[in-house]
Amino acid sequence: MPIANGNASPKISVVVPVYKVQGYLRACLDSILSQSFGDFEVIAIDDHSPDSCGRILDEYAALDSRVIPVHLEENQGIGKARDAGALKSRGEYILFLDSDDTLAEGALQAIAERLDVTGDPDILLLNHVRTYWNNRVQASAAGEMLSGAGTDVFTALERPEFLSMFAVVWNRVYRREFYVEDHNFTFTDGIYEDALMVYKTMLTAESIAALDHVCVEYRQRRQGNSMRTPGRKHFGIFEQYARLFTFLDEHPETQPVRALLFERMASHFLFTLMREDRIVPADRAEFFKLSAAQYKKYKPRDFVLPEGSQGVRFQLLDRGSYAAYAAVTFAADTRRQVIQRATKAKHKLGKTAYHRLYRMHLRRPVDENLAVYAAYWNRGVACNPAAIYEKAKELAPNVHGVWVVKKDAVDSVPAGVDYVVANSPRYWEVMARAKYLVNNVNFPNDIVKRPDQVHLQTHHGTPLKQMGIDQQKYPAAAKNMSFGKMLERADKWDLSLTSNRHSTEIWERVYPCAFEAVEYGYPRNDVYYRATAEDVVRVRAELGIEPGKTAILYCPTVRDYQKGYVPRIDLERFCRELGPDHVVLVRTHYFYGSDPRLEALQERGLIKDVSKYPVVEDLCLAADALITDYSSIMFDYACLDRPIVTYADDWEVYSRARGVYFDILSGKPGETPGATATSEDELIEAFRSGAWKSDKAAELRAAFRDRFVQFDDGNAAERVVRHLFLGQEPAPEVLPLDERTPAPAPSTVAKAHIPRQPSGESGLINV
Repeated sequence: MPIANGNASPKISVVVPVYKVQGYLRACLDSILSQSFGDFEVIAIDDHSPDSCGRILDEYAALDSRVIPVHLEENQGIGKARDAGALKSRGEYILFLDSDDTLAEGALQAIAERLDVTGDPDILLLNHVRTYWNNRVQASAAGEMLSGAGTDVFTALERPEFLSMFAVVWNRVYRREFYVEDHNFTFTDGIYEDALMVYKTMLTAESIAALDHVCVEYRQRRQGNSMRTPGRKHFGIFEQYARLFTFLDEHPETQPVRALLFERMASHFLFTLMREDRIVPADRAEFFKLSAAQYKKYKPRDFVLPEGSQGVRFQLLDRGSYAAYAAVTFAADTRRQVIQRATKAKHKLGKTAYHRLYRMHLRRPVDENLAVYAAYWNRGVACNPAAIYEKAKELAPNVHGVWVVKKDAVDSVPAGVDYVVANSPRYWEVMARAKYLVNNVNFPNDIVKRPDQVHLQTHHGTPLKQMGIDQQKYPAAAKNMSFGKMLERADKWDLSLTSNRHSTEIWERVYPCAFEAVEYGYPRNDVYYRATAEDVVRVRAELGIEPGKTAILYCPTVRDYQKGYVPRIDLERFCRELGPDHVVLVRTHYFYGSDPRLEALQERGLIKDVSKYPVVEDLCLAADALITDYSSIMFDYACLDRPIVTYADDWEVYSRARGVYFDILSGKPGETPGATATSEDELIEAFRSGAWKSDKAAELRAAFRDRFVQFDDGNAAERVVRHLFLGQEPAPEVLPLDERTPAPAPSTVAKAHIPRQPSGESGLINV
């Protein structure tokens, strides 16, 4: 594959403006770098993005010389970022690609071939598709027109129908000499800058060609697109079109297409006015007034009204009467929306939740000092919410915490912890009135998220397996799941907590909602840096692990393609092969019930079944090593810097059925946390040979920790509480990885005298 580098000018410069797209940027860059045609460069403009975009660009640049990152010292907007990229480019042609979109397979090859056939035109028009979060793909309206052009070369005045194409700069490529050197085109400030640039370049070009090959996959983002965020910025559309008509006045040769562009302008105004995600109802009258003023100012004398409802709306715009326009346009829409919303609300809230009691509490003020906690679908006090709850009692004692638990989990609630049973009368009260909602999964569909409430989604693991909307590609994982409902639940999140940048990127993409990512670390992992040698000894004593024995924690995850717990190791043989100096702690996934085979092995003294043990963090503290497969526990256990063995005997099946984000067996630094095994014999040999704790395993673990143990330093809960409850800047700052001291490994601690706990009390560390 030819590589664009050195002093040679590449055929194509792909200019990518980058701002707050960390969840999509890798897909964009990968789509470019994987093209079969390799004579290109990528000019990636980091428009002072506040997230990890700049770091991602530098990471790609270090691996591929065709990626040239440019870091702007202040945010300048997408237009100026494109200008910077165009000036930096060296290619014969410039392709502007938005950083949340992707290039289709074979796009650059098709572009290069059509440029050669058509004699290197000033502009080459491209086909595209629109893609949606639910994997729907919509063809562009211009496909047939592009196909019909064949290899013809023309001007916009000769083929004015091409001025009706979607007016964006990324569905065309520009000859650099024409764009930069001959005319020095630059974008104007503000949004709607594409339309002005498109029409000016199209009317200036002396040669235009078309390509019907789908080149760009335009991502129709569910949320987060600046064009779909309401506000006064959308009034900038009037200035952009005023500039266009000034350009037309300065170029009288464009008179034949003036009426067409006028109609495009008026249609654009009305389209924008109708969108609540652009113009809020309170601003509609003013937006209409300005639209009418420009309509009258620029209306050509020979303009012919379009037929149908659009023509009626144009007439009302010409009259300048917003009242008449609103009566015609919004009345039917409003009635339809009221019916739809009422039906949706009734379905959403359900017969149980939407009763008079809940409605009454929803009308009461939000309690500024009330927080509701839940974990694992109300299974009890656990995980990140539990650690936040404990730290809040210390730092924000004025905020009263209430836990939501299932009826059969009441007995597990620690003494002194306030709780409500799900669906009880008090449950509806606290859910309606709590200022803060903290959960590591989603609250039920029937819970209404009030504007004054703040919802923190803590999650409960780092994603190795595909999550969110990515699961749509995997039937075994997506069975009986409504992804639309899932996203409605995620729409309620205000804050999304992560422990590493990998998670931040994944959550942003697979839950395309409007939450803010907070990279503070997982509070549940604080204990790994705060536990002492005495704590480790005490936990092992409580578990009945004899001093001097090597404790191995085995935590396999759930298999979506199997029903119930299926043993993947002959534990009797495994324990026998390892010998009496080892003890195996087996913890099955919480989705499974009790397993009689494990109970039998425990009764024989071969293993310790800790599946129902309440605090998994204690199990990790007690273990000398972890065996797991695809469970997120590996990322948490990595905080302890102890050996991790990956046992994945069904890798091929699991990766196809569930989907994964990286190859845990690859042996690459940052992907594999230590020794690996794909068969029982290999697993046994890994321990018998010492590979599980070898220097090579330690090197892999170090790289794994560098990638995934980024924000876990023992202070995550404090940062969360200060941000969420106290409104303070998160503190303390995250410690560098080499300055953190995890709890000592069992093999390094001396036997300590641990007083026997009184009956009914636990000496286990509970965060």
